[in-house]
Amino acid sequence: MSRTPPFRLVRGGRLIDRAFQLAFRFDGRHLRGVQGDTLASALLANGQMLMGRSFKYHRPRGPLASGAEEPNALFGLGQGGRFEPNQRASTTALVAGMVLRSQNCWPSLDADVGAINTWLSPLLPAGFYYKTFIHPRPFWKHLFEPIIRRSAGLGRAPTGPDPDRYEQAYGFAEVVVVGGGIAGLTAAREAADKGGRVIVLEQDPHWGGRTPTDHDGGQAAIDAALADLRGRANVTLRRNTMAVGLYDHGYLLARETLADHDPNQGIPRQRLWRIRAGHVITATGALERPLSFACNDVPGVMLASAMRDFIADYGVAPGKRIVVVTNNDDAYRTALTAQAAGLDVVAVIDARPQATGDGPQAARAAGIPVMTGTAVAKVKGGTHVEGVALCDQSGTGRVTGALDCDVVAMSGGWSPVVHLYSHCGGRITWDEAQAMFRPDPSRPPLGADGKPMVTVLGAANGDLRCAGDLERAEAPTMPVWVMPRNAPYKLRAKMWLDFQNDVKVSDVELAAREGYASVEHAKRYTTLGMATDQGKTSNINGLAVLSAALDQPLEATGTTTFRPPYTPLTLGTIAAEARGEAFQPLRKTPIHDWHARHGASWEPVGHWRRPYSYPRAGEDRYAAVHREILAVRNGVGTLDASTLGKIIVKGPDAGRFLDMMYTNMMSTLPVGKCRYGLMCNENGFLMDDGVVARLSADTWLCHTTTGGADRIHAHMEDWLQCEWWDWQVHAANLTEQYAQIAIAGPKARELLQRLPGTIDLSQDALPFMQWAEGELAGIPARVYRISFSGELSYEIAVPAGRGLELWEKLHDTGRDLGITPYGTEAMHVMRAEKGFIMIGDETDGTVIPQDLGLHWAISKKKPDYIGKRAQARSFMKDGGRWQLVGLESLDGRVLPDGAHAVEPGVNANGQRRTQGRVTSSYHSPTLNRPIAMGLVRHGPARMGQVLEFPMPGGGVMKARIVDPVFYDKEGTRLNG
Repeated sequence: MSRTPPFRLVRGGRLIDRAFQLAFRFDGRHLRGVQGDTLASALLANGQMLMGRSFKYHRPRGPLASGAEEPNALFGLGQGGRFEPNQRASTTALVAGMVLRSQNCWPSLDADVGAINTWLSPLLPAGFYYKTFIHPRPFWKHLFEPIIRRSAGLGRAPTGPDPDRYEQAYGFAEVVVVGGGIAGLTAAREAADKGGRVIVLEQDPHWGGRTPTDHDGGQAAIDAALADLRGRANVTLRRNTMAVGLYDHGYLLARETLADHDPNQGIPRQRLWRIRAGHVITATGALERPLSFACNDVPGVMLASAMRDFIADYGVAPGKRIVVVTNNDDAYRTALTAQAAGLDVVAVIDARPQATGDGPQAARAAGIPVMTGTAVAKVKGGTHVEGVALCDQSGTGRVTGALDCDVVAMSGGWSPVVHLYSHCGGRITWDEAQAMFRPDPSRPPLGADGKPMVTVLGAANGDLRCAGDLERAEAPTMPVWVMPRNAPYKLRAKMWLDFQNDVKVSDVELAAREGYASVEHAKRYTTLGMATDQGKTSNINGLAVLSAALDQPLEATGTTTFRPPYTPLTLGTIAAEARGEAFQPLRKTPIHDWHARHGASWEPVGHWRRPYSYPRAGEDRYAAVHREILAVRNGVGTLDASTLGKIIVKGPDAGRFLDMMYTNMMSTLPVGKCRYGLMCNENGFLMDDGVVARLSADTWLCHTTTGGADRIHAHMEDWLQCEWWDWQVHAANLTEQYAQIAIAGPKARELLQRLPGTIDLSQDALPFMQWAEGELAGIPARVYRISFSGELSYEIAVPAGRGLELWEKLHDTGRDLGITPYGTEAMHVMRAEKGFIMIGDETDGTVIPQDLGLHWAISKKKPDYIGKRAQARSFMKDGGRWQLVGLESLDGRVLPDGAHAVEPGVNANGQRRTQGRVTSSYHSPTLNRPIAMGLVRHGPARMGQVLEFPMPGGGVMKARIVDPVFYDKEGTRLNG
């Protein structure tokens, strides 16, 4: 193999620059390619046809294709942290200094001991792993299972951290065109004429698809189209950008290659695009299918279009003596291209009884022998092609002749690339005349407006000649799924469908005989289409073989599901900057640095870090909690409550919407007042609680728990977008827009009244559960008279950028009042003293409001709310449900959180029967004794009864059932 000279039909090596050589290493050998090479073309130019080993039998494999469908030529690429397995030689551009190594072989690519599996193939048929290891476990399972586990997977995962950078970006366009061939560029020009934004995505580094390779004057047509588009301000062209998935409502995911495997450029390696499109045009072309004949996997047997690409685009001669085998006219282009490059085309083997199109006529005129009605019975050779045996296509495989050759170009027809069309719900149909699955125009994917959201053009729509000369006469493709048609079993057992996973024609036929009639079942039983190419070269042939074995039309068999991504995405691209410390960024309030300077002991709360307590010299965190609670109860304390969720709900239907979200009525809440609300899921279980404030006639502010803001906002959007899409409501998460500070304690009002401002904070002007807006200490503020501590309390919301300013002014002003910052643990203890519930403590996903004695927060005036019907189910109204009570330790010890109360008897598993559990448990500094809350069967009706709690280390703790409100039951202090 060598470089070909430039030649007449196309410029030989049009994509390479022969003047710039690039050094690289392959399995320790120092080799050279040229600028513009792919790894595959560079290796072929160096005489390296053997590029891989198959997964199951470790058979020698050479390149099959020249694009993203390549299943064989996969390498481990790079060193150290940049090592990456399964890199496709056909699409990876050669970069100077690259280090690549073969994979799935040992000790070397040329001498792989795993090739013994070929001789053991009778013992390793399709589904052998199911048959071998079924129950009862045979003794040999323990012998072979470790070996199989070590053999699993293709390539080796990198072990070091990835030093490359990745990024993500967003795009918006009225029209996105996927595919930069002549069909896509023409469609982009027509879309741009209408004036909207147009984005054109092309997966390769060069534009034009097959047009410049296959057609005289093709490059000129592409250059003219590009010049037109580049002159338009409303058009964006992106090369090296693979559209990997198309989802509902025109949401497109694409990967742009920026500096792949070239760290010296100093830019991100790849960019992940998230694009919103009004309409998508897919002009993604078609993939050539292999032919199934015996030993069609010998290195040197490749797709005819791939051989044409290597010769015309990269100036590489894969061999000197070429045999072309086909069932269609397109492969004749390869024969003519090879001859124009000075290679010897031994013959074209055409399975059709006649070959009368322009291609066959041109081949004959060029002196190329054309043999019709003929098939390849078998390819001769082991690690490279040595010749082919011929037979009659309609016969049984009896050899009728032979040809000497060193490469075979095969073409079994073309399959439109319908993946993106199918990803978003488009249906496909079998086109009998062209022997292909193509988009069904009567069942397109629909957008939100009910109109088709995807248009398919060119070869992707089955129009295989749109990119070429429309005057060219071509005879129809003849479906050839097995060559020869009546081949005996000994030949079918050597015909390969899935080249990477070693799935043969005989394997699919065996699956059909054993009852795997569903295409999805047959796929999993044989692993057909489960390789890294996801069946791009194997699925259609495999489906046809399965259909023949089931004696049914191919359309009745159907296809497997097309799922994104179309080609693999690296985890680095998916994660982008979300790694290391940025993998789960810590969320900090505007007052975070002040807390750190004052010795805060931190507690993770969701993604936030909140002060657990503020230990002083000589204190541990629990002593600090004790001090902070007493400071609040006896004076005044401040809590950074900025992490509480703050969701604005606005619109003419906002009140109606919130009435469905919450168990109680929010539409009747007067402006200027607040109301405590409970939110349930559709199963009736309590999922969040918080205070809702009505800001204006059509605007409400919903407070959520710290960990619930994003979840509750998503919950609201789910119902608005999927169920009540016609309601006029908008919900916006403003959690980080405001800092919120709680000032609690009997001196709270005195402290706030020291600050200059425009808000009347008196009891008459601002009673409990109301809010007021104005200015406080020169800062715009909204003051809520709400309390989670049971003390006189205010929560003040100010713009986030001024939260620290207000906090420091409060502490400067209240120094003589003994103002004390308190953390989350003090807050938790004080709320438990008051009997207030905590989402996540008193709830676990199975608790309903009625279990917690919150009947008063469930409206009887409205007909419905989310979860209402679920709460009416019999087991939800069962009197035996566990209900909230207080628990009083009898021996002065604090009950462990989560401890279970037992009763006589055992359950079906032989375990002690339980009748309740502890949900919250603390030592109360206010009461100077332990307190606890719990859920107990018939709890409120059993006041005064004693429960037993077995301890893990032995022994039993006892506690009396009491009222859950331990402190200020009348609410005197809370009301100020």
